[in-house]
Amino acid sequence: MNFVMDKQVQTHIQTLITSLPDQPGVYQFYDHKGIIIYIGKAKNLKKRVSSYFNKKKFESYKVKVLVDKIWEIKHIVVNSESDALLLENNLIKKHQPRYNILLKDDKTFPWICIKKEPFPRVFSTRNVMEDGSRYYGPYTSAYSVKILLSLIRQMYQLRTCKLSLTRENIQQKKFKVCLEYHIGNCKGPCEQLQPEADYDETIEQIREIIKGNLNEVIHYLKGEMDKRAASFRFEEANQFKEKIEILSRYQSKSTIVNPSIHDVDVFSIVSDEKEAYVNFLKVVKGAVIQAHTVEIKKKLDESDEDLLAFAVTDLRQRIESSSRELIIPIDLQAYFPENRITVPRRGDKKKLLELSERNARSYRLEKKKRATTRKQPGTADRILTTLQADLRLNERPLHIECFDNSNMQGSAPVAACVVFKQGKPSKKDYRHYNIKSVTGIDDFASMEEVVFRRYKRLLEEEQQLPQLIIIDGGKGQLSAALKSLEKLGLRGTIAIIGIAKRLEEIYFPDDPVPLYIDKSSESLKLIQNLRNEAHRFGIAFHRQKRSGSMTASSLERIAGIGPKSIEKLFVKFKSLEGIESASLEELAGEIGLERAGMVQEHLLRK
Repeated sequence: MNFVMDKQVQTHIQTLITSLPDQPGVYQFYDHKGIIIYIGKAKNLKKRVSSYFNKKKFESYKVKVLVDKIWEIKHIVVNSESDALLLENNLIKKHQPRYNILLKDDKTFPWICIKKEPFPRVFSTRNVMEDGSRYYGPYTSAYSVKILLSLIRQMYQLRTCKLSLTRENIQQKKFKVCLEYHIGNCKGPCEQLQPEADYDETIEQIREIIKGNLNEVIHYLKGEMDKRAASFRFEEANQFKEKIEILSRYQSKSTIVNPSIHDVDVFSIVSDEKEAYVNFLKVVKGAVIQAHTVEIKKKLDESDEDLLAFAVTDLRQRIESSSRELIIPIDLQAYFPENRITVPRRGDKKKLLELSERNARSYRLEKKKRATTRKQPGTADRILTTLQADLRLNERPLHIECFDNSNMQGSAPVAACVVFKQGKPSKKDYRHYNIKSVTGIDDFASMEEVVFRRYKRLLEEEQQLPQLIIIDGGKGQLSAALKSLEKLGLRGTIAIIGIAKRLEEIYFPDDPVPLYIDKSSESLKLIQNLRNEAHRFGIAFHRQKRSGSMTASSLERIAGIGPKSIEKLFVKFKSLEGIESASLEELAGEIGLERAGMVQEHLLRK
């Protein structure tokens, strides 16, 4: 069926256009199925919508395709162009019409939270809750947040635990200092070793640092340093001096333009035929404190003015910017009447705009380099081809699995299987194994068990088998794995090798002479990556298991508390710290009042 506009539809459209008002607003085009295919803004709805249908020759084929699919038009009248831009932006994000531009940026921006609680914690989060806490941001870069929090932790000793440090709990001596106190990262407020007033003073300084008011904090710290020095308390004075140096180093790394440029948002745009790139810089007291670039896919040959207006509205909404001044390359005063629009021609503001444009161009260049690299024969393909040749395999090993055993001092033996596909980790396919059939330490028997369990399951579930299996170990472990493949009828079907750690020898089945691959070879590095990843994954599981058993054993010493009760508590509260900070009522909700009292009493004595 041809859905090109027929006369009846044309008549309907003309009637709609005639009735459109000469006012600013937003229009919506619908197709024959009643689906929104385009949303636009207009200073004059009648003139703008009419322009789509009055053209005898369209400038763009894409626009002609859009017009041919319009069967219905709806509109919303607003008070101004800026209101139209804001409404258009929100409607596009809600409906995502086929022919509208969309920012290719789905990030949930990070915030820094100062928690509302006694002795507040300071941490990053992407979830803003109405819990009375103070949230600063959002930040356009998670790296910026990481650097800022790292600076704060270098200067101040803050608690990181989730304990309920109420005055009553501290006075009742419910808590004990942890490792963070002993290594100097916390001053031990849980045992009343740090006064609350001292901690709150630290939080106030952190607030100023997060706001970018570094000079005020440096001035305060210098005053405190001078006081200590005047009282001959030189050790304390030196502590303040170190904090000043840390802040000064951080400040020196910021891009300083002009301190008189107080609080502005800078936007620039770089566009080509198919995409546009909009860069945003946040400047506070002359220093660039945030930077972010977004990509826009063009749909209908939109102008730079329309693209920039859309991006500025979207980004300012998302980062909740309240800056009054915007530095941009195009005059968008009509869209942002409440802001001061600066289109600089010279001076420091022009330098800021040029810096923003360099960021946008750099982002575009990096993106195109990545795209070019993807089109070229891939690095992974080359390495896998080399590996196939080095190991004399019949086919390229696109799917590789590696096994490693882990036990410490004979306790809790476990094994790990990691999976690489196309030469890269496929973490969703990683597997941990508790050793079930082996008593004591027996690496060979453990390897035999795990390999058998892994491929028996893959066969039963009719899943894809790997082209190569790597065993972390020498001839003994390789022989054990081969036994399992033999039992399953897979010997000779899957290539298998062992890698011994000492000299990185590669062992093959039934071949007593190992292969030594060149130490600088990419294929050996891939094998080592698999072996190291399997080792890391196994050790992590082993530590987790040992940690769980140790924390559980603390509760197992309580007479009358059995394994099921302990399991319920760990499922609910996740860790021993969570159980310790739970109230009696919360514990009772899981294991009953009597047992809850026994647990709480035990933990208070601990």
